[in-house]
Amino acid sequence: MRAVLCEAWGGPEGLVVKELPDLTPKPGEVVIKIRAAGVNFPDVLIIQKKYQVQPELPFSPGAEVAGDVAAVGEGVAALKVGDRVAALCTTGGFAEQIALDAARVIKIPDSLSYEVASGFMLAYGTSWHAVRDRALLLPSETMLVLGAAGGVGLSAVEIGKAIGARVVAAASSDEKLAICREHGADETINYATEDLREGIKRSCGKTGPDVIYDPVGGKFSEAAFRSIGWRGRHLVIGFANGEIPAIPLNLTLLKGASLVGVFWGSFTQREPQHFMQGISEMLVWMQEGKIKPLISKTYTLDEAPQALLDMAARKVTGKIVIIP
Repeated sequence: MRAVLCEAWGGPEGLVVKELPDLTPKPGEVVIKIRAAGVNFPDVLIIQKKYQVQPELPFSPGAEVAGDVAAVGEGVAALKVGDRVAALCTTGGFAEQIALDAARVIKIPDSLSYEVASGFMLAYGTSWHAVRDRALLLPSETMLVLGAAGGVGLSAVEIGKAIGARVVAAASSDEKLAICREHGADETINYATEDLREGIKRSCGKTGPDVIYDPVGGKFSEAAFRSIGWRGRHLVIGFANGEIPAIPLNLTLLKGASLVGVFWGSFTQREPQHFMQGISEMLVWMQEGKIKPLISKTYTLDEAPQALLDMAARKVTGKIVIIP
């Protein structure tokens, strides 16, 4: 099989594609023939040794996959060869095959494409945990989404609308904001051309947003938090900006507001049943047309370095996917 390998810590340009032996499942495992692998911002960080998880070299990046079960290990009863499946894997996704514990693999309906399935679990799972579980967003509330045209941002927009809330999308270009409106955003803010706080005041009124979804970090975090409403919840998703902000804690006191950490990877490990409830709810929403994951571009294995460069440069809208 062919696989993208990180053999030394560094940027995407250092990745190589090599031929490796085909995989054989151990007891309790299945081997998946990968049809599509989602690309996520942590993939950019993990190859640079900047992520919470630091695997041993060499390894293949790629944290979520979809494909067909190609082989079943001893003791596996819930899956069989030929089943269409999706899985979370942390690493190993940018390859033609992956071996995983069968408990980490779920069947997907025939109506769900491999591309959508491979780009669905991490982004939408993160946003479901953040918006539905951690913020407890209500239909009567307003949510501001920063970085709203990216994979997790756009999923947050759709989940907010599926709940019935009012959603304000903030992004860095009019083209990105047009995509946000197509996916349900009620109001938009271009923070490249408009002061963010002025945009929040215009779109959310004097009371400010009830929930802030923040995968960006940097200078926008404090500006947004200064505009949050009473009893507001500021969801700390990540730092795509590259800068971890230092927010004055007196602001939490003045607003009666909360900074809420969202570590989705740990959530899936600590609360697997709760995680699966979220996936089940979102599959229903997808069948009802309430959420429509956007796959904006696909890449080959050989183009994986470019996919990560595009992700690092924040050129991506929705999700991008590698097709082995």
